[in-house]
Amino acid sequence: MSVQAEGTFYVQVIGSRPRLTVSADGSGVIGHAGARLLADLAEATGLTTAYSTALRPLRPRGTGHDPGRTAADLAVMLADGGEAIADLAVLRDQAGVFGPVASTPTAWRLLADTNEAVLASLRAARATAREVAWLQAAETGEGIPAARAGGRELPGLVLDLDATLITCHSEKEQAAPTYKGGFGFHPLLCFLANTGEAVSGRLRPGNSGADTAADHIAVLEDALAQIPDAHRHGTQILVRADSAGSAKAFLAHIRTLREHGLDLRFSVGYAVTEPVRRAIRTLPEQVWHPALDQNGTLRDGAEVAELTGMVDLAGYPAGTRIIVRCERPHPGAQLSLFDHDEGLRHQVFLTDTPYAGVGSAQFLDVRHRGHATVEDHIRCGKSTGFGRFPSRHFDVNATWLELSLAAIDLLSWARFLLLDGELAAAEPKKLRYRLLHVAARLTRGGRRLRLRISATWPWRHELATAFHRLAALPRPAG
Repeated sequence: MSVQAEGTFYVQVIGSRPRLTVSADGSGVIGHAGARLLADLAEATGLTTAYSTALRPLRPRGTGHDPGRTAADLAVMLADGGEAIADLAVLRDQAGVFGPVASTPTAWRLLADTNEAVLASLRAARATAREVAWLQAAETGEGIPAARAGGRELPGLVLDLDATLITCHSEKEQAAPTYKGGFGFHPLLCFLANTGEAVSGRLRPGNSGADTAADHIAVLEDALAQIPDAHRHGTQILVRADSAGSAKAFLAHIRTLREHGLDLRFSVGYAVTEPVRRAIRTLPEQVWHPALDQNGTLRDGAEVAELTGMVDLAGYPAGTRIIVRCERPHPGAQLSLFDHDEGLRHQVFLTDTPYAGVGSAQFLDVRHRGHATVEDHIRCGKSTGFGRFPSRHFDVNATWLELSLAAIDLLSWARFLLLDGELAAAEPKKLRYRLLHVAARLTRGGRRLRLRISATWPWRHELATAFHRLAALPRPAG
């Protein structure tokens, strides 16, 4: 129950909560104050500057809002959990902290002016900022963390490719019926397992094939272009995908890249075909070995065996191996008729990792199963921009996807550059709840503008430490 008197609401509280008087006349109070951390991180890594350079042709007279700054603000808004261009108001209406932010119509015009050439420039700008962020990680810490599998670190970098379905509830250009009976888009994405960065993504119509080799090649090429030269050359790079990535043309392309100096290997799912079923049935008991869990312990009820030489892999790159895992199905698992007959769930994958070194079937299996983490990255990405698209026009939505990938990168860079402990591995939802959406008071004194986080906020020290680390990051020259 509430009573209104001259614009003020008096809230009658039931129980032990204190009585409140609520009014809309506060001053100096900032919401989403932690989002300033991401805005400053975009500056510190040079993302805003790189965007400004890339989008300079869209500002011919040098007047009005800088398109690059607008693009960076859109990325910050998406990282903060915004879902629509109008959500820029959260930043714009707090100019004391975020400075001048473009209006909704101005942001719309920026997106409407983009095309494939502009999109390529935005991707190049993000690659430039990534190189700075990785250099900062090397200078202030241990550099890019290693991905892990089976209780050990994986050498080099791990790229995970996967597609996902995005439902559209209205007619949008190139939206189409999907293979699951829905309607919308079917983007193909690539994430870096080491850090969770969204290195590349392509927006595609809903009826695009999941196993289209040309799309996988394009997304992989975009991903490799995002990796700084110092890491792209001379570093082991593992490319993981589900069975959609087992197209012969895609794997042949990976092998071609390897022959041209990039140290690429693949680990991709493979369909359980009739020849595979026959091979599995003929395997003697002694060739099966216990599977491993991600912590390196034995996986209960699961076994691994090698099928190489028992299945015809003509047309695949030389040295391709085929490995099968069988295990007791968990409740709700989708089983084939073969699985029902055998009483076990079977999954098969291909890899060109040789036997020497870490090439045992047990380890390669647990390494491949680590690809499942890409589903978590996609789930988080859908809450960071690409879960919905704002426009009827395909080019606008393609740019929106690119900015959402930049938003995911900002969150990833914040984790490995600025945060420790639990927050360094936190998903976006937790970062927003604990850090980004915190309220603070803006005060002036001693010729300084101060953002004062509540002394009772449980994560105030973590946020303040992150700002201090951000201020100490080495900046790119110029």
